[in-house]
Amino acid sequence: MAGSDALVDAARAARAFARAPYSGFAVGAALECADGSIVSGCNIENATYGLTVCAERVALLKALSEGRDRFVRIAVVADTDRPTPPCGPCRQLLWEYCGDIEVVMANLARETGRHQLATLLPMPFDRSLLGPGR
Repeated sequence: MAGSDALVDAARAARAFARAPYSGFAVGAALECADGSIVSGCNIENATYGLTVCAERVALLKALSEGRDRFVRIAVVADTDRPTPPCGPCRQLLWEYCGDIEVVMANLARETGRHQLATLLPMPFDRSLLGPGR
């Protein structure tokens, strides 16, 4: 498996490609797959705001679209002193497709936090709530 430094480095590198002309809040994410490979993404904003896609979702959707379906952890990097966790929609998608993975938060210089996704999303909605056979 890739080390957490490589994962955070990949998220920092992805952040450089962020398209954040409205908020100015560039974010990079890197998702570590079970085979040790890393898929990264950055946030991409849109003038309507509602069509903006977070870095975590870009990384996840890229990985899924490339046939990857088992994940170990995700790193999220932003230029802030405080930990920057995934937003609610990102937490939901990460839970559904990744399960209780580790979430590593970092800024441009250091790691700022580390949590299991279940800690960040304590009562997730998932297929188990949809009833038998789903």
